[in-house]
Amino acid sequence: MTTETTHVLFAFADLAPDTARRVEVAGHAVAVARIGDDIYAIGDTCSHAEVSLSQGWVEPDDCTIECEAHGAQFDLRTGEALTLPATRPVATYQVGVVDGMVVLTLDGTDTGAAQ
Repeated sequence: MTTETTHVLFAFADLAPDTARRVEVAGHAVAVARIGDDIYAIGDTCSHAEVSLSQGWVEPDDCTIECEAHGAQFDLRTGEALTLPATRPVATYQVGVVDGMVVLTLDGTDTGAAQ
């Protein structure tokens, strides 16, 4: 049996399109990114060099985020590392918008490891 916990993060309108923001949720550093009306949540730490992904660039055409340090790109949908120097994925998290608020759900098995 898994236990889900829901965390209300911030108002969706407070996150500009094509940007990301770092949040801490139950011990997880999470990058929440917005592309248009879509929202994504991935582990905030680049798997290559311990750099905050939320400080990088959201690429709306590719649905990716690029690490500002060395240019590694990650798929916002899957967490997959798409370009070198990163070779390992980052975690992804369940996220959505409920009544205008960004809501992240942890399922009790989330460890912050790539899924």
